[in-house]
Amino acid sequence: MDFEYSEEQTMLRDTTRDVLSKFYDLEKLREVTDTDLGWSRDLWKSLGEIGILGLSFSEDDGGMGAGPEEIGAVLGEFGRALAPEPLLDAVIIPGGIIADTGNDEQRSKYLPALASGELLAAFAHQEPGDRWPNAAVTTTATPAGDGYTLTGTKNPVLHGDCADTLVVTARLDGDIRLFLVDADATGVARTAFRTHDSRRGAQIVLQDAPATLLDSGDTSAALIRSEVVAQVGLCAEAVGAMDETVRLTAEYLKQRKQFGVPLAKFQTLTHRAADMYVLVELARSMSLYATVALAEGDIDPVIASRAKLQICRSARKVGQESIQMHGGIGITAEYPVGHYASRLLAIEHTLGGSAEHLRTLADRVADYDKILIG
Repeated sequence: MDFEYSEEQTMLRDTTRDVLSKFYDLEKLREVTDTDLGWSRDLWKSLGEIGILGLSFSEDDGGMGAGPEEIGAVLGEFGRALAPEPLLDAVIIPGGIIADTGNDEQRSKYLPALASGELLAAFAHQEPGDRWPNAAVTTTATPAGDGYTLTGTKNPVLHGDCADTLVVTARLDGDIRLFLVDADATGVARTAFRTHDSRRGAQIVLQDAPATLLDSGDTSAALIRSEVVAQVGLCAEAVGAMDETVRLTAEYLKQRKQFGVPLAKFQTLTHRAADMYVLVELARSMSLYATVALAEGDIDPVIASRAKLQICRSARKVGQESIQMHGGIGITAEYPVGHYASRLLAIEHTLGGSAEHLRTLADRVADYDKILIG
């Protein structure tokens, strides 16, 4: 199997890297993330114009029809640049659900607008007290005229603060169904918050909020697919962020001197840096494994958990080691490595951390006839 990017994938990766690196340096990143929105609409518009926002949608839906490998390459560059633009949260995940479960009218209304950047969406699924992988979904749907009304609370809703449209899970006659809600509709109250990695989210309270049912697909299958896609996307972003973290650390060890010699001359530090590199390569391999499985149509939460477990372990250690080897400068806002460590920690805790994924995989051991070691 060829694990190298194709010529087209390489061009896509390089184009994304070029656009993001020209727009963002650390000073610009801090300036943008300190705004109320937390990301740049100017860059978002540019990403829409060059087709990045529509990568995951079919050409019939106004997109480029790209596969998981291409999307992973792009998200890796988002991680490398620490770009805060909500490609995964506001386009790929909610857009994928609409593509899977929406009727022709809903698809034609929302997907081209998401691909162009004119529309932002958010997936409102988790509720207060939920802990991955369990989601209670106590929000209720009630028939009202030709549509429905929803009542309940969703939190956290990643980038729900800026969304124009919400894709919401709610129970209808006891079953979990998917609905579309106008984020500015009567009965929708949003409370925005900022996360420690300078991203945005919201608590959304629905009180008899008008909603439209997404009823042209299998809700259960769509929810499983959305989570697998999200896990694989987070893995790809984390690998990009870890790549840059290791690069920054290696450069620092070469430049910073102690006792008149570069830190890179100290054997213990070079061994620790080598361990960081190994952890990143382990994470890259597992991320690629999950991406290839998804590309082949294997929507398997177990594979996603295997990949995310290694990502969690690598991200935690790489982030910690990078700060330790930088010393005090590593946790200053003026130096990038602390920002990378913060983002890696956030990815680790999104959709389950190491303990949750290990527990999930351990619970599945009985499903296998044999366990081969070695």
